[in-house]
Amino acid sequence: MEIEEVRKKIEKLREEIRYHDYKYYVEDNPVISDAQYDKLMRTLQQLEEKYPQLITPDSPTQRIGAKPLEKFGEVRHRVPMLSLANAFSPEELRAFDTRIKRMLGPSFQHKDIEYMAELKFDGLAISLTYENGLLVNGSTRGDGFTGEDVTNNLKTIGSIPLRLLIKSPPPVIEVRGEVIMFTDDFKKLNKEREKRGETLFANPRNAAAGSVRQLDPAITAERKLTFFSYGIGYSEGKTFRTQDEVLEYLKEAGFKINPNTAKCANIEEAIKFCEKWNKERKNLPYDIDGIVLKVNSIEQQRVLGEVSRSPRWAIAYKFQGEQETTKIKDIIVQVGRTGALTPVAIMEPVEVGGVIVERATLHNEDEIRKKDIRIGDTVLVQRAGEVIPEVVKVIVEKRTGKEKPFVMPRKCPVCGSDVYRPEDEAVARCTGIACPAQIKERIKHFASRNAMNIEGIGDAHIEEWVDAGLIKDPADLYFLKKEDLLKFERMGEKLASNILEAIERSKNTTLPRLIYAMGIRHVGEHIAELLAGHYDLNSLRKARKEELQNIHEIGPEIAESIEIFFRQKETDEFLKKLERAKLNIAQVKPVSDKLAGKQFVLTGTLSGFTRDEASNLIKQMGGRVTSSVSKNTDYVVVGTDPGSKYDKAKKLGIKILNEEEFKKLIGK
Repeated sequence: MEIEEVRKKIEKLREEIRYHDYKYYVEDNPVISDAQYDKLMRTLQQLEEKYPQLITPDSPTQRIGAKPLEKFGEVRHRVPMLSLANAFSPEELRAFDTRIKRMLGPSFQHKDIEYMAELKFDGLAISLTYENGLLVNGSTRGDGFTGEDVTNNLKTIGSIPLRLLIKSPPPVIEVRGEVIMFTDDFKKLNKEREKRGETLFANPRNAAAGSVRQLDPAITAERKLTFFSYGIGYSEGKTFRTQDEVLEYLKEAGFKINPNTAKCANIEEAIKFCEKWNKERKNLPYDIDGIVLKVNSIEQQRVLGEVSRSPRWAIAYKFQGEQETTKIKDIIVQVGRTGALTPVAIMEPVEVGGVIVERATLHNEDEIRKKDIRIGDTVLVQRAGEVIPEVVKVIVEKRTGKEKPFVMPRKCPVCGSDVYRPEDEAVARCTGIACPAQIKERIKHFASRNAMNIEGIGDAHIEEWVDAGLIKDPADLYFLKKEDLLKFERMGEKLASNILEAIERSKNTTLPRLIYAMGIRHVGEHIAELLAGHYDLNSLRKARKEELQNIHEIGPEIAESIEIFFRQKETDEFLKKLERAKLNIAQVKPVSDKLAGKQFVLTGTLSGFTRDEASNLIKQMGGRVTSSVSKNTDYVVVGTDPGSKYDKAKKLGIKILNEEEFKKLIGK
């Protein structure tokens, strides 16, 4: 097949998939089955794999697959993302209308102002920048002027078009909107987290925000998120007369627009709209916390302008949450799969919004201190929709003097290990490597590819073995016997033998892998390599935080976390088991310091090395390899068919090396 013919076939497939994405994610009206859609996507993926030079950033295949970031970059908004002034009563809305008329001048004193009334989503505000119709970045609001670059995460959301559907898009346009999670999807997510022993999200807004702000886009992709667009922050070559014209244009461009909007001829119509949705919001499949009123005329918006951080031409009418009072009988502490300790209020049962409430998350110790919540307090409890209730405030007037302040335990309530809370974090965590509350996740991490790399062990195996009491910490893997494994269903002789062989092979490992496998808080692969370059395992066990901080890149928080981990009784028992298992630990040290302190990014295919080989060579010479290009990157090594990292390196002015230049640098 000629390349031009392939290009046309690929573009036709993309257009067809974009159409079906729009019907499914935007209109909620799919016209083909999931199997038919999957067939189209597989065909496109196969063609792009065969002809990688034809892959484009807006291809539907590029929604998922970006590597995890180390941290988010920053995006400066061309036009600030302002917050809204609030109103809490019809009188305040009428006063807003009076101010608008006064600011517009005498000719408007006795005229009605036309408003657009829109539901106020309780989610995460987002700005999307398109250049010539192509999505180039997506960011959070941040401080209103600069937000976090969450482009790769937003690409995983089906209701965000990677390319605008209009034929002649403007050179640049910034689209504003909200990422939300529907109530049913939120409930399912929390049920899954509860099963895994993870901390529950307080409400859909927190779940949406937490999902978008994941460093790994694959996690965002697992969450069911929706984007509703409601405005344009900036555009070149395209102007609008009214807000309802803006909404219509966004719909034509391929965005999901909330159908529950109304053009109101005057403020009284707008007030009726607010009152209607205050009653009917329970019937919505997502949370709203009010109504946004916007002056419909864009020219009038321009005349009114902004004050401080809010536009004069818009206001948010806020609904009151459903609230009741009850008494806190006790505050208990739950331990999640990552060791996070979460205080939970046990309350006298009370009906809030038609549901009996007996528990409420208190989030963390700082939140309890901030609200001065004590055991025995009478409190105001709120539910905004069908979500986890929260304690709004303490009714101080009802205190008797018998109330008891809450103290976060210094020992884990599940396993008795030390509880550690870094100075700049709100969450306290258990440090026990064998803590039953988090043991399954610790074993999964221990066996993972970049840790001990034990092939053939799935999550389901670990779940079964832990539940049966067969393994109580990661080191117990090395003492499994075939007869132990054959007791479980779907475990035959061959599979059992393969697993045991993989466990045996993993005994030949390196110190960096073992350190990383232990799951020490804040110790990733890079920090594990740094530690292995300065210590053997025995000396690392004895190292104190003051000494550890002498290593470049290890600050007080990481140092303290390492010291606390190794002083636990459970850690000693775990390491003694590893000694009995007779691991063969090779200590990897840099062969030179030629690349000391230098940071590399690899992109494209190298002919003389695999990606792992090139990475190992850099590390052996004291360098560091990261997955994303930033201003801290020293070199980007480029092979054939480089991706967007190459373009970003050129944009940032970072030194780019081809394969021959790379070989020369490392002396090959």
